[in-house]
Amino acid sequence: MSRLEVLHPQGNDFDPFLYAFVGKDQNGAAVTVVSALARLGLDPWEEAARLANSGQEAARGRLGAMLAGFKDVPALGLDHGAVAAKLAGLLPAPLSNRASGLTVPAMPNWPPGSFRRVLFVVLFLLVLARVYVLAGSG
Repeated sequence: MSRLEVLHPQGNDFDPFLYAFVGKDQNGAAVTVVSALARLGLDPWEEAARLANSGQEAARGRLGAMLAGFKDVPALGLDHGAVAAKLAGLLPAPLSNRASGLTVPAMPNWPPGSFRRVLFVVLFLLVLARVYVLAGSG
């Protein structure tokens, strides 16, 4: 597993959401979604995937409920709904929606041209050898 895969187990699609600013905690430190989810005892990448696959409305509602109960950032008590709506907009489209945009299946050009040429030469040599063997026996 590469270092990048360890740092981003679900890929980079969730980065705009996970690293979005949520507010300042009681000590004045900036809190991002990734730190807020971790402080709530949730795996940030798993929760981001769950939210993204649930759709915008469901994600907004779940985020609002999580942020309303997140007491580390006092300002969220007042406008957790607006912050949840902004954050839900940063989630990527569900995988099924992104995959449905493909119009042509990605199929390799198999066999490739050079492989076909080699196969043709091998078959030609086999036929030529067969003709030579038959001509020598008769």
